[in-house]
Amino acid sequence: MIKVRSIKRTSVLLSLFTLIMFGFGYALVPLYDVFCEVTGLNGKTGRIYNEEAKQLITDNQRLVTIHFDSNINGNLAWKLKADQKFLKVNPGKFYSVTYTVENMINEEIVGQAIPSVSPQIASLYLKKSECFCFRNQVLKPGEQKKLTVRFELDRDLPKGVESLTLSYTFFKAVKDNKKIS
Repeated sequence: MIKVRSIKRTSVLLSLFTLIMFGFGYALVPLYDVFCEVTGLNGKTGRIYNEEAKQLITDNQRLVTIHFDSNINGNLAWKLKADQKFLKVNPGKFYSVTYTVENMINEEIVGQAIPSVSPQIASLYLKKSECFCFRNQVLKPGEQKKLTVRFELDRDLPKGVESLTLSYTFFKAVKDNKKIS
């Protein structure tokens, strides 16, 4: 009698523990994204919306150089190039830059761009209102696209940061643990 009760209790506890761990695993990715956006970890940058953009004040006394870098993960047959290598910007003002991407093979491919900012502290002050990294990009065979990034540097960027690098790496998009193409 005691053994049956003990087995039932253990089974219920293990089932409950399994459900809790499944829920934790399911919530881990969104929690990580929030953590990265708040701390600037992993080079993730914040988004800025129209209401916030209207309240920006430009710092015309300061220029910061932004270098634009582009990379393709080894298993993606694309070319990616920043249309300009660098730009001098005033914090508090919006700027737009473009990248050119091209599918080099004869099949449609879906790619996802992952941004990175260095020095890492600068990622907390780089705000994007538009970016090709916000959603997957689909390229047909041989297709070439211009991709836009619209951003501003916050005026509170530490004075010691005089230049930064904004880098994008494209990866083949993954869906349900299977690569899609």
